[in-house]
Amino acid sequence: MPITLPENLPAFDVLSNEGVMVMGQGRAVSQDIRPINIGLLNLMPKKIQTENQFARLIGATPLQVNLKLIRMSEHQTKNTAAEHMEEFYRPFAEVAASGEKLDGLIITGAPIEHLPFEEVTYWDELQEVFAWTQTHVHSTFGVCWGGMAMINHFHGVPKHALRAKAFGCFRQTNLAPASPFLRGFSDDCVIPVSRWTEMRQSEIDAVPELVPLLGSDDTGPCLVQDPDHRALYIFNHFEYDTGTLHEELMRDKQGGKPITLPVNYYPDDNPENRPPNRWRSHAHLLYGNWINEIYQTVPYDPAEIGNKP
Repeated sequence: MPITLPENLPAFDVLSNEGVMVMGQGRAVSQDIRPINIGLLNLMPKKIQTENQFARLIGATPLQVNLKLIRMSEHQTKNTAAEHMEEFYRPFAEVAASGEKLDGLIITGAPIEHLPFEEVTYWDELQEVFAWTQTHVHSTFGVCWGGMAMINHFHGVPKHALRAKAFGCFRQTNLAPASPFLRGFSDDCVIPVSRWTEMRQSEIDAVPELVPLLGSDDTGPCLVQDPDHRALYIFNHFEYDTGTLHEELMRDKQGGKPITLPVNYYPDDNPENRPPNRWRSHAHLLYGNWINEIYQTVPYDPAEIGNKP
């Protein structure tokens, strides 16, 4: 089944040309089925690139998925046209006021990890989002900084600054092969990592209700389940395109930031060589498993979301 997107959203043509099943909203309303409604709270500066990345993953399942784009209410992006934001995004305050409920919500990363959480300009509203998920969202997926912020909000687990950026493709161990979220996963997998901060396994292990799913000796915890809050936290980037780490390397070099070549990314460590994508299949597995778990457990009547354990 397809993912439903506005026909003039850039992701519509991008995904259509890749062979992903995409349906316009006019056709979708004529379908006599209960679609899965997934929100994307997009905190990344390159909004369109991030929309494409996540729409690609959640649009590959056998279910009809409606993608709803959400932004922080007062924060103004500097890297995406105001017309795009006005046409396709709803501010969180409007979503909350509507009483709308979502089957799933993805909260992306943000390039603000050097700041203490409390110094982020939209931190107060983001905490409102976290609280709102407990009554209006069936399952929430926090990604990179978004996952760090969620696990800190709900459990007080701190993030720690790294002396050097964790940057490259790192192998992760499957810590919970029986987890429905890891159905079909190999014993290990590779995932892009790009961050200046880390969560520590010992501090996650100190919270009994948290369940580690993927982790690495080199880069620490990767994927953690929080059953009590119906949430997953991933601190790395399965959603990245093949060239995203290369783009980040060029950006940091141009900005004069201290950066080294991404580990285990370029063949022969030569930036002139096109990197292979070794994480795409596991990325589709993870997000497909997440949506399948939503489908299997969410109430048929959206009004019941958040009303039951």
